[in-house]
Amino acid sequence: MISGVKKSLCTLLACITVLSVMMVPTPPKASAANDVTVNLSAEKQVIRGFGGINLPAWAGDLAAAQRETAFGNGPNQLGFSVLRIYVDDNKNNWYKEVETAKSAVAHGAIVFASPWNPPGDMTETFNHNGDTSAKRLRYDKYAAYAQHLNDFVTYMKNNGVDLYAISVQNEPDYAHTWTWWTPAEMLTFMKNNAGSINCRVIAPESFSYLKNMSDPILNDSQALANMDILGAHTYGTSFNDFPYPLFKQKGAGKELWMTEVYYPNSDNNSANRWPEALEVAYHMHNAMVEADFQAYVWWYIRRQYGPMNEDGTISKRGDSMAQFSKFIRPGYVRVDATKNPNTNVYISAYKGDNKAVIVAINKSTSAVSQNFVLQNGTASSVSTWITDASRKVASGASVNVSNRSFTAQLPAQSVTTFVAALGNDSGTDTGTTYEAETGTTLTNAAAETTNSGYIGTGYVNFTASTDASIQWSSVYCAIAGTKNVKFRYALETGTRNLDVYVNGSKVISNTAFAATGSWSTWGEKTIQVPMNTGTNTVKVVTTGTEGPNVDSINVSAQ
Repeated sequence: MISGVKKSLCTLLACITVLSVMMVPTPPKASAANDVTVNLSAEKQVIRGFGGINLPAWAGDLAAAQRETAFGNGPNQLGFSVLRIYVDDNKNNWYKEVETAKSAVAHGAIVFASPWNPPGDMTETFNHNGDTSAKRLRYDKYAAYAQHLNDFVTYMKNNGVDLYAISVQNEPDYAHTWTWWTPAEMLTFMKNNAGSINCRVIAPESFSYLKNMSDPILNDSQALANMDILGAHTYGTSFNDFPYPLFKQKGAGKELWMTEVYYPNSDNNSANRWPEALEVAYHMHNAMVEADFQAYVWWYIRRQYGPMNEDGTISKRGDSMAQFSKFIRPGYVRVDATKNPNTNVYISAYKGDNKAVIVAINKSTSAVSQNFVLQNGTASSVSTWITDASRKVASGASVNVSNRSFTAQLPAQSVTTFVAALGNDSGTDTGTTYEAETGTTLTNAAAETTNSGYIGTGYVNFTASTDASIQWSSVYCAIAGTKNVKFRYALETGTRNLDVYVNGSKVISNTAFAATGSWSTWGEKTIQVPMNTGTNTVKVVTTGTEGPNVDSINVSAQ
């Protein structure tokens, strides 16, 4: 993406995007629709989060208050849980990325980085389709470039930001003003050099999710082993091209992220046009349901066409994003739901933290009365949050659930998010509980009984802000797969973060534990992690704060 300038593709986007341009009054009676069935046991992808890029070199840094708006999850905040940052080719500019990245981490977000260019001494010009000033990475500098990326990872870590991942190249197939890579060049680097990068590696970040950039990686065992996340941009990508059968066939154990887009256009001052901004929610729906992306990352967080207006307030496009980002938290899992029950109605559903979250988009100019049926799960009531022409992620009336179903009104040209607390018979087993104070290895942590309310013989209190840990070494699973790990914990105030390791590998960075209100008030937080058949180890480690007091974990099948 280029700074503040619309790409030539904008014309194409305008042509392929169907927008509602007129608003009509809602009729007195809502139309009927087919049922939506939400199967809480039919699991799809694990969600890493939603967010955007901060790029101080091109658009100025986010102010402190704007960081709170972006990464906080209270009223009038976006709840973003992913931040993308810029790997400047000049190391002297790396400091510009630190403050916003540190703020994101403090709020529990994950941070990843993308480069546009290697340092100048690593590049050369060549003839690219008649452009004799085109730029590419010199073939004898691949190892040096991998070290350059390592240096950025180390720099950020030394400044308090443990990157979740780093990309090889932003849009290598749309590099008119940066560095081109052919599919063969990307394959060579992924095979021979990416393995030396001390961080998860993202590739190839194609401009329009062109599979010719990523197919060679998926079809080469060594390149695939060195790729952790297949990243893609979706500028101009047809929804029909969102599915990726080869990734489903070859990408086991890898993640699939949408790492940049703006949609449906980058018109000046377009962020608050409605129902145009509803198209953002529709694009996100397709990214989740048709593409199975695990992350959804906007271009600039603060821009006249972005989720945050230039004055730092949340735009209507931001409201559409927040209907997902505030309620579908990192580690939640998408579950099967009837995706298009009625004309212009689009549904996706998720579960996590013992909640079910349903996002319903109604693009019709009429209200719709929609019935929802929960399978393999129960709830007694559902809270609602609505964005439409006049409302901005506004709390609506709660809806009662009867016989595992409920009916709700979807206002005309709106997105509604439903959140239900699941009952005890929600399609998962009761699991196995492992106490924190017994049968564990403690590092800079101690078993205590000072505060009441714990179960068992006590709980564990971390005694160091960094590298204090609890390790459970005998977590047994009969069948390999993704498991729920539910923490019972207490935290008086603030938010504290822990890294999570399974079988020696970090699987989640800086998972956030919110305050429970007092040290004797115990809450629960559920994450999803992969485990092997047989005995597994689970370890949590402090990352700059002492962590919550931990009473136990409960491990269950999803």
